[in-house]
Amino acid sequence: MLCFGMPTLIELKSTEETAALCRKLGLRFVELNMSFPQYQPESMDPEALSELKKKYGIFYTVHIDESLDPCSVNPRIAEVYTDTMCKTVALAKRLDIPTLNMHLLRGIFVTLPDRKTYVYAENENLYLEKLCAFRDRVTEQVGDSGIKISVENTDGYELPFLRHALDTLLESPAFALTFDIGHDHAIGGADEPVIMARGGRLIHMHMHDALGARVHRALGDGELDLRRYLALAEEHNCRVVLETKTVAALEKSASLLRNMGMM
Repeated sequence: MLCFGMPTLIELKSTEETAALCRKLGLRFVELNMSFPQYQPESMDPEALSELKKKYGIFYTVHIDESLDPCSVNPRIAEVYTDTMCKTVALAKRLDIPTLNMHLLRGIFVTLPDRKTYVYAENENLYLEKLCAFRDRVTEQVGDSGIKISVENTDGYELPFLRHALDTLLESPAFALTFDIGHDHAIGGADEPVIMARGGRLIHMHMHDALGARVHRALGDGELDLRRYLALAEEHNCRVVLETKTVAALEKSASLLRNMGMM
């Protein structure tokens, strides 16, 4: 049976509300989102989070702040982002959090008369050098804990420097892959071949329905072949976040999965 979880929802004002809904819907885990102020490393109380785990019989994963960019051209900013990741790994060790989900940012782009280019693409050696330093520090922090830093597809891997970055991170056993099926659908399915070419590293899935580029819809409210993606998640033993943005959409998604016999 697949392991389903829920995202952090802005409607819910406390972690306890979130944990209670997770339990009520028969979900197994909550993905704490560090883009929210209450889920900063300095703001989270490990003892309180641990008590909620026990009370509601759930566990946590973490969605790293979407602005995290350890390859920033400003070395002080890059250092703060790397330090933030290392602090989050330390918290994950205390709370037995298995997965930290992160984005791989494209960075700043420049529009030229004939094309759009990215600062990182034009300075790829420096970019990859910074990424290697980040990877190695995080890998050292992870140690033998088994924690995985799982890289999520967002806007597409069509740029060569992003695929090179992905492979650079995957050189470490501490890194893995998240497949966001809604994001992939929004760009015409271009990311799935990239991810499946590295499918042995796929461990996490963000599942939400989509209509064209309109994503984060309740399961059943879009045009995705959900059974195909559920089979893919089972094949790779993925944890699956039902990544809707509202309580109502989450409830509808969980109900659909129960009716499908998946929960």
